[in-house]
Amino acid sequence: MVSIVLASHGAFAEGIKQSGEMIFGPQDAVEAVVLTPDMGPEDLRAKLLKTIESFENQEQVLFLVDLWGGTPFNQVSLLLEEPGHENWVAVTGLNLPMVLAAYGERLGGVESAADIAKAVYPEAQSGVKIKPEDLQPASAAPAAAAPVANVPTGSIPPGTVLGDGHIKIAFARIDTRLLHGQVATTVTKMVNPDRIIVCSDAVAHDDLRKSMIEQAAPPGVKVHVVPISKIIEVSKDVRFGDTKAMLLFETPQDLLRALEGGVDIKEVNLGSMAHSKGKVVVTNAVAMDQADVDCIEKIASMGVKFDVRKVPADNPEPFDAVMKKAKSELAAQGQ
Repeated sequence: MVSIVLASHGAFAEGIKQSGEMIFGPQDAVEAVVLTPDMGPEDLRAKLLKTIESFENQEQVLFLVDLWGGTPFNQVSLLLEEPGHENWVAVTGLNLPMVLAAYGERLGGVESAADIAKAVYPEAQSGVKIKPEDLQPASAAPAAAAPVANVPTGSIPPGTVLGDGHIKIAFARIDTRLLHGQVATTVTKMVNPDRIIVCSDAVAHDDLRKSMIEQAAPPGVKVHVVPISKIIEVSKDVRFGDTKAMLLFETPQDLLRALEGGVDIKEVNLGSMAHSKGKVVVTNAVAMDQADVDCIEKIASMGVKFDVRKVPADNPEPFDAVMKKAKSELAAQGQ
């Protein structure tokens, strides 16, 4: 695994490391090195070298640095020029999209610091946007994503069979927040879908939430927000036979309706269910009430496997233990 050093003036690198962990989970071989007012260039150099010595992989090292020409960059640059550091690479302009892209590339198995650097550069640039959009300079406006192969575009006559005529559901997830940073970065890079389909009656009829979710689309991936009846219809439409989809459900009840309607889902990631009145906390990301427990047990009885974890980097929670805890906590509350 490529080792990563986040380097900055002040605590910026430490803060962005923490932000990255909130989205991707704890990361091995990632450290923040910061320049404080009491440090000189040689102090920073020594700190950088000590940090690198703590990595198991000291051959492939990627430095994500805040500012070109600043002391952190200058010291990193000097290290890159030393013999034996040919595979060390630096990228400046440190921002969160850059860090998340680097984590995603590592998750995808990229083992070269140079290859990760090339991948994070456009991600870091595309993460700089202005809202309202009409303030975005025309020359800086992000280019439209190229059409994804095998995804139906325009009007395709009903009955046209693409591929084998069956949509490929590569990943399904229950998440109260639906499409957000953790899903748009970590999960999307892992699954590499053609489309993300948010399946929710509530959101499909809420123009504001629908718009916000569509704007959160990761680069190159089309996002659709549809009611449950529509995903049932899509699952039977032969025009989607060449489509690789990631489905997001707001509640287990929505998922159950889709399954009962014939949507073919074999495994679902139980990622996040927000706490509210009447619900008990079961994991650090999942809260349930009795209706949720009953619904999830019915889904499991249909042969659907549950993978209980917030982000791919987390260890999965044993499903039976999660359900046992939920029942025990609800019984203690008299539900």
